[in-house]
Amino acid sequence: METEKKKKRSVVKREKIEAIKLAAQSGPAVAYLHDSPSSPRKMRLIADLIRGERVSKALNILKYDAKHPSAKMEKLLLSAINNWEAKNTEVKLEEADLFVKEVHVGGGRILKRLRPAPQGRAHRVRKRSNHVTLVVDRMPAKVEKQAVKEIKE
Repeated sequence: METEKKKKRSVVKREKIEAIKLAAQSGPAVAYLHDSPSSPRKMRLIADLIRGERVSKALNILKYDAKHPSAKMEKLLLSAINNWEAKNTEVKLEEADLFVKEVHVGGGRILKRLRPAPQGRAHRVRKRSNHVTLVVDRMPAKVEKQAVKEIKE
């Protein structure tokens, strides 16, 4: 009767890290934007417009939106698309059917400035910034099949 040799914890840990790295080489792509000089509330309005949309529609929305943070978000989305292309070199972008999987907007650093006020006083001005995380991924196969069924019906 042969006994199986037990692996050391360090070997198991190393194998687990390598498996995680292999899984991260394909799949969703992430892009980050730090300290963007607009308030998180304004950026969240833009993020809500594109969350869950296909990439081509999201780019059109951002291109023709009048709000000033939309230009920064458009650059971030293009960066996420390029990151996805770098990860998945074997798949063409046109066939991939990418969509905006997640968009997170968090508060960033607040710059505190003073503005002169009447009678020798000063009012504090808080210049807000934000951090944005954008994740782009392929449309799952289940969703594509459901969409085809809905179109046929």
